[in-house]
Amino acid sequence: MGQYLAIFDCDGTLVDSQADIAEAMEAAFAAHGLIAPPRTVIRRIVGLSLGEAMARLAPAADAETAASLVAAYKDAFRARRAAGVVEEPLYDGIAALIADLAAAGWLLGVATGKSDRGLAHCLDRHGLTGHFMTLHTADRHPSKPDPAMIEACLADTGADRANTVMIGDTAYDMAMAVNAGVHAIGVDWGYHHPHEMIAAGAAAVAGSVAELRALLNARRTN
Repeated sequence: MGQYLAIFDCDGTLVDSQADIAEAMEAAFAAHGLIAPPRTVIRRIVGLSLGEAMARLAPAADAETAASLVAAYKDAFRARRAAGVVEEPLYDGIAALIADLAAAGWLLGVATGKSDRGLAHCLDRHGLTGHFMTLHTADRHPSKPDPAMIEACLADTGADRANTVMIGDTAYDMAMAVNAGVHAIGVDWGYHHPHEMIAAGAAAVAGSVAELRALLNARRTN
């Protein structure tokens, strides 16, 4: 049967980081004398690489301004982390789910729009790093929904596509899974609506961690 691989998105799937992202984005826009979009708009770009996200949030900005906004966002987020105010809490039940999947023999990975540094800090803070054998970020890959991050996870683990599941909270995650030819499961506690994820290719959208656990278990028994 081969080994099974579960690839998780991070922001909006493992951790609730929308407040930290919005604060840093607002600081980046303020540094340029600009008014940031509403947080309801900012939360919708979570998961994209920063360049793609900024193109959507500031479509009128020229290339130089857009690049400067990206740099200002990174600076603002680093400053928040240095000040000890980055929260990024795990969603309830996620830590136990990850531990249980690892104990059950699942290979685990992450495919995220975060930076390498941001992902490492997040996983270390929550004691999850040791459970994941493959980690891929926007630092080294094109933005979702390009399948490059999933392809890299498959290469790292040797898992078959048929035994691989991508778990995320956005249409970008689901489209990435479809583009890579792997199974897609959405979660409804993140930043996109379930109907958007279904439209993008999700086979199912879990309404709770318990339901996600059941969906993953079902993949191994089918």
